[in-house]
Amino acid sequence: MSSNPEIGSLNRTRAIMKKYGIHAKKGFGQNFLTDLNVLKNIVKAAAITKEDNVIEIGPGLGALTEQLAQAAGQVVALEIDTDLLPVLDEVLSPYDNVKVLNQDVLKADLPALIQEQFADPNRPIKVVANLPYYITSPILMGLLESPVAWSAICVMMQKEVAQRLTAQPGTKEYGSLTLAIEYRMQARIAFGVSRHAFVPAPNVDSAIVVLTPRTQPLAAKPYDEGKFFGFVKNCFAHRRKSLWNNLKPLAGKNADKQAIIQNVLAELSISPQIRPEKLTLEQFITLANQLHAQKLL
Repeated sequence: MSSNPEIGSLNRTRAIMKKYGIHAKKGFGQNFLTDLNVLKNIVKAAAITKEDNVIEIGPGLGALTEQLAQAAGQVVALEIDTDLLPVLDEVLSPYDNVKVLNQDVLKADLPALIQEQFADPNRPIKVVANLPYYITSPILMGLLESPVAWSAICVMMQKEVAQRLTAQPGTKEYGSLTLAIEYRMQARIAFGVSRHAFVPAPNVDSAIVVLTPRTQPLAAKPYDEGKFFGFVKNCFAHRRKSLWNNLKPLAGKNADKQAIIQNVLAELSISPQIRPEKLTLEQFITLANQLHAQKLL
């Protein structure tokens, strides 16, 4: 084990950046975390144990990777920036349970990667990451839409996005992203992270969100997942409008189709004047299924 101070300390971070001539790249959304307490609390929030396989997205200078290596059975880190590979190779050399791959998570075959890179691919698999703000949603949806049965996903993101992921019906943060997450996982904000915990400091504060598998199955499933979430997005297309005004394009100017939509809403005891953000996930699923049965979706 190295006698160097932990990678995430501010002084060590600056020393590593100076030694290798590293500058945070805006194109990759790089902000290096330099608060050891935050790093250790991320590992605690993810409840990492020696029984876990961990995929880290964007290890950066290896600060979080080091903490994960100390807690997990095995860590595979995906880094897209080739300039950071030699840095990671050196600073993580004390840990024999870490592999760093030059891969883009959005293009990776995750089931194949798990089978190929982990000594025991059947162990619980968790994702831990400090996500670049600009691609948080695509990465999250890519993880959730993959066939991998994640034990947990613990990720840092912009505070406002975290609030959208965990929002309750009736709040301004509640929307199609909230529902897409809730459909697959349970989400909670573990803790907030100040912008001053990073080098360079971003313009916004962050939060750690933990996603775990749903413990309660949904009462109903949508007739088609992809089409259902397209329907949900359309319902939130004009947030200030009533649900009825967001549904009217399904009927166009056809009075009979408009009447069918009104009847479906009445049967489900949903007011046409309600705002979309008032509906629960189950209500959206039932509404979509009924409209599909009436050949309007």
